[in-house]
Order: sequence, then C-alpha cells, then structure tokens
Amino acid sequence: MECVVQGIIETQHVNALEILLHGLCGVPKEQVRVHELCLKSGPNLGVVPSEVRLLCDLAHPTPSWTVRHVGGAMRGSGADQISVLVRTVVESKVSNNVLRFFYGLGYKLDHEILKVGFAFTFHRGAQIIVTVTSAHKMPKLHAIEEALPITPNIHMVEITAPATAENYNEVVAAVSAFCEYLAPLLHLSKPGVSAGIVATATAAAASLMSNSASKPL
Repeated sequence: MECVVQGIIETQHVNALEILLHGLCGVPKEQVRVHELCLKSGPNLGVVPSEVRLLCDLAHPTPSWTVRHVGGAMRGSGADQISVLVRTVVESKVSNNVLRFFYGLGYKLDHEILKVGFAFTFHRGAQIIVTVTSAHKMPKLHAIEEALPITPNIHMVEITAPATAENYNEVVAAVSAFCEYLAPLLHLSKPGVSAGIVATATAAAASLMSNSASKPL
C-alpha cells in the first residue's frame, strides 16, 4: 500500500518549490518524463470494471515499462480523520510488449498523457517521493514529441510513501509532518479533494528566490 497527498502550484512558483525541496531533502533531483497510458477492461473481462496504468519511463536512454494498479482506499472513521489517503497499490516492471499483451486480454486504451518534471526521493521518518510534473496531451495516438501542456500555468505536486498494514500510521505521520514545510507554497490533500492555490504562495516564492540569489556560489 501507499500513502499519498496531492496539490497544485502555479508554474511561476515551481523554481521556488524546487529550491525549498532541495534544501529539505538534501538529495539531487531526478528528471521525470513518463508516458502514461490508462487502460480499462472490456466487456469480455466481466461485469466489474478494472483499470490499469502502463508507465513508460522516458527519462533514461533505454525506456522502461511498469504496470500499476491502484486499488481501494482505506475506509472507516480512522481513515476519515487523517489528511493522507492510504490505498492499496500493486505495480511491477514489465517488458516493452506489455501494451500488446493487455490489448490481447481485452483491455482498451482510455486515455494517455505525458508527465514532465522532476522528483526527489529521500528518507524523513519514511521513504518519501515528491513528484512535480506538468501533464501534456498528445494530438494523436502516441505522438509524444508533439505533446502540449494541458494546463500550462499549473503543475501537479504529489507526495507518496510506501507503507504496510503494520506501519502506515508512522508513514502517515511522516508525510503529514513533511507537508507542513510546504504549506506556505501549496495545499496538499487527499487525491480528489482540491484546495486550490495558496494565498501566501507568491510571497513565499519571492522570499525563497531572494534567499537563494543572495547565497554565495
């Protein structure tokens, strides 16, 4: 399973967010360039619909594929009282003929996007991954090089952390604590619960950029 929160930030403040994350994480950023294909099951696979995502990592010279299935979220009064979504996730590395394989099973392409940005992976009470990306759409099937931003002025920020049934409380606490450091720049909440743009983002970004510029090289 994993713990996850999401938020949005104006593109003009992404550089400030990167400076803040670099200072908090203390590790180099990783480039993100992922072609994501969402597949949905056809009628021959039963009455209960299913959805899988195929992720092609294009940030390296040799593309690599991952299949990912996101299951249900944890429910109950305990889940309602925390600000982090805890959900089941299954993913696995696969070969580059995976799309043909799922088509053969009866899955159909629902949509595809290209995610471009950067990520930080670090340990702070738990292993945490912060991903900052912009989503791009393709004008025609698989036309990655022609992809255009869907929301040019907005970037998506996602924080995920792997967890187990035994330690998810500790992981939730670690993610929640880290989110507090980012609060001046963006709201982070459970997926699907958008809190919009933070009113203090412009001032916080200006302060971060000013402090960064004043530091000697």
